[in-house]
Amino acid sequence: MERVEAELFTDGGNNAVVRLPSRRFPGVLIQGDSLAILRSSFAEVVEAFDQGDVAEARDSAGFLLADLDDLLARYSAALESHGIPLPYVPRA
Repeated sequence: MERVEAELFTDGGNNAVVRLPSRRFPGVLIQGDSLAILRSSFAEVVEAFDQGDVAEARDSAGFLLADLDDLLARYSAALESHGIPLPYVPRA
């Protein structure tokens, strides 16, 4: 294990925006339990498709997309508030 200092751009929380010393752009640190919930949400979408329940799959995918959109908005806001350009082209 290596100990490093990281820059924290948001409060800690379950999805902190941080930058490691060797990286140009910050990333998102997702806690393990939150990562497991995200994985479970993806699994629900796949399971619904496997069962042929397209409506349920669409609903589950919509909730998952909303969660990811919120996370991306938090990331974007953190970078903007610190004068850092986004490392991607935002979707219109």
